[in-house]
Formats: sequence, structure tokens, C-alpha cells
Amino acid sequence: MLVVVDTNVMIASMARQSSVAPLFRAIAKGEISLVISAGIVLEYEEIAAERGGAAFAARMMHWLSLVAASWGTIQEVHPSYQFRVISSDPDDNKFVDCAITADADFIITRDSDYAPLVGSGYKPQPIAPEEFIARYLKP
Repeated sequence: MLVVVDTNVMIASMARQSSVAPLFRAIAKGEISLVISAGIVLEYEEIAAERGGAAFAARMMHWLSLVAASWGTIQEVHPSYQFRVISSDPDDNKFVDCAITADADFIITRDSDYAPLVGSGYKPQPIAPEEFIARYLKP
């Protein structure tokens, strides 16, 4: 299964006691594949640094590189087209463009701005992290 993970969910998943920590563990073990783009990685790094400092951002980037090297389950894409699906927060379009380009199954997010994807005809659909965990991850 190929997923794109919204920044807030990715950062929350890194906290061991978080309700979405199983997502982090599944990515870390190579149980699901993560798709990213340069824009997504830059946002992950920027927001991680804002919330947890430079050391936290560096750990997050190191973790991504370890998962990619260990399992090969992180796919980087380079979207060449902007689909402009989200008008309420255009910055979120980087996640949509990445997901559509990679033919991902889901965008894991809590953000209601992704609602225009539902029933839009594009394969990637938004899903809340708790719902994804309940449906697709082993307990």
C-alpha cells in the first residue's frame, strides 16, 4: 500500500504515546510504503524544526533516510503537473500532486481541506490516521 502522510500526522506519529504511533512503526518496519516529494520533505523538516528544534528535525530526516535504505519503501516522486485540487489551502496541493503522480492509495491526514479529493475521480483519497490504522495495520 502506497501512502502520502500529511506533515502534522507524520510528526504526531513519531511520539511513542501518540494514538497514531502505529503508523510510524508500520513505516519504520517497511509494512507500508511512503511516497514523498522534495516539497514534502522540506515541509517535514521545516515544521519539525519549528515544533521540536533542529535536533528533532535532523532525527526525522535521518529516520526517513534509514527507512529508505533499509526497506526501500520510501518512494520519491517529482510531480511535473500541479492539479490544484485544494483551493482552501493551496500549500496542501504538494501532497495531492505527489499522491496523484505516484498513484498512491491514500493521503493520511486529519485536515478537512482534502475533502475535494473525495469522489473527485482521483485514486488517492484522504483518510484519517485512526481510520487507516484500524483498517489496515496489524494490532
